[in-house]
Amino acid sequence: MRNTFLAAAAATLMLTGTALAKVPSVAVDIAPVYSLVAQVMKGVGTPDLIVQPGASPHGYSLRPAEAEALQNANIIFWVGEPLEPWLNRSIESLAPDAKSVELMETKGTTEREFREGATFEKHSHAHGEEGHDHAHEADEDHDHAEHADHDHDHEADADHDHEANADHDHDHAAHEEHDHDHHGHDPHAWLDPENARVWYDVIAADLSALDPEHADTYAANAAAGKAELDKLESEITAKLKGFQGTNYIVFHDAYQYFEKRFGISAAGSIRLSDASDPSPARIAEIREKVKDLGISCVFAEPQFNPSLVQTVFEGTDAKVGVLDPLGSDLKPGPDLYPQLLNNLADNLASCL
Repeated sequence: MRNTFLAAAAATLMLTGTALAKVPSVAVDIAPVYSLVAQVMKGVGTPDLIVQPGASPHGYSLRPAEAEALQNANIIFWVGEPLEPWLNRSIESLAPDAKSVELMETKGTTEREFREGATFEKHSHAHGEEGHDHAHEADEDHDHAEHADHDHDHEADADHDHEANADHDHDHAAHEEHDHDHHGHDPHAWLDPENARVWYDVIAADLSALDPEHADTYAANAAAGKAELDKLESEITAKLKGFQGTNYIVFHDAYQYFEKRFGISAAGSIRLSDASDPSPARIAEIREKVKDLGISCVFAEPQFNPSLVQTVFEGTDAKVGVLDPLGSDLKPGPDLYPQLLNNLADNLASCL
């Protein structure tokens, strides 16, 4: 009897191991995208996060566990080279056979031109204020309002020793290379929930192609994620309805995807880019705009030194709030993305 039980248990373990072996090994760049992938993989597996919370994705040095996760990946989901120029080189070096999915390049993704100047003057190379859909001319009939499913046709240890290495190393060479000269598209596209809706389908389709056995689960999880976004968008729209036309300043211009989706807009940013401090002339210009436009609030970010905000707005009546485009203080997982958007809305409403 005991031998029969042991044999059955061994067979079960072998079957379980076989099933688990079919689940793709998945690596993801930043926590908000990790949240989307974790939602789609719910009940099947767990992805690996590459850029840890609190670190800037624009320049990052991989730790050994993160490099190993990248090396073992069958598929890698990341925003794209404009956000993380260093990651493409890492993928080519560590995971040349993995499927690399740059979400900014996927069909249906809305892209927006960088804004320029202390008060976001239009970029000289901009294609207009409206976002650009990666469906291009062939997909001009793409209807976001109906939230249609999007086809995706691409070819082709979270446990770190923080005591031993509490601070994340930043790749300054990557910062210098990627100096955000603002030629091209703003890479902070995850802050538009309509892009997240598109990406849910992309993620589910690509995972299903690698793992057909769990395709129904991936599709169902993506649908559940999109349904949650429906409710969330309605709640945020109502929450921010009274703040259209309210002037505020952000630390750096990372929020236009969120702003345009919900009908609000920052008057300008302290830093022109993610990698460079503002010049004295820019600080003087911003201080002048604070007085001229009656700026009511300025938003710092947890990833950057808040003393710069205090310096710029010292002696003004503007209140100081905090906006976090990456959800640095949130636990990575399926719930992070909706919490991130909710926190942005709450912090905007609270300060304004």
